[in-house]
Amino acid sequence: MAELNLNNAEFIRSAAAPKQFIRSPLPKIAFAGRSNVGKSSVINRLLNRRQFAKVGATPGKTVHVNYFMIDGKLYFIDLPGYGFAKVSQSERDRWAKLMENFFADSLAFDFGVLIVDARHKPTADDRQMTTFFQQSGHPFLVVANKLDKLKKSEIEPSLALIRETLGLNEDTALIPFSAEKGDGREALLRQLLRLLA
Repeated sequence: MAELNLNNAEFIRSAAAPKQFIRSPLPKIAFAGRSNVGKSSVINRLLNRRQFAKVGATPGKTVHVNYFMIDGKLYFIDLPGYGFAKVSQSERDRWAKLMENFFADSLAFDFGVLIVDARHKPTADDRQMTTFFQQSGHPFLVVANKLDKLKKSEIEPSLALIRETLGLNEDTALIPFSAEKGDGREALLRQLLRLLA
């Protein structure tokens, strides 16, 4: 497994338009998820940094494509959250256009991480994002966050429902995860570090 110093992480830029996307030869991992699914918390847990990616009290705080450099070896890309109710139609349209451009750009990212809520059936927006990843031609996996909110007996049925609803094939990893407790962190890191192998 490649060595990666997760403490050596820095914010690089926020891209509000396609011309600002980073098209580096280094591996780029894009994180996507609904506004209140805990996307920033998952990134923070991976890096063991409490407030590295901003955790907003109001869903929809990530409105640009945010780039973080990890140990000079790869990028984490925090995509704007989706499915939030309290934003204007023009803001939603801007988000949709930005995402359309991002996923249409073959150099924008190399690997995707879609974060969904382990407690609920994935939404239509989650399915749309899955389609974006599937059509991009790049590999991706799904993280079922908020595992700590489920009883043990609910975990397997919940994962089965997520896999079925999103139409994931057997090759697509589905990782049960708790940003709160750290469950699933090692499994997710193993998958991501394969990019550096």
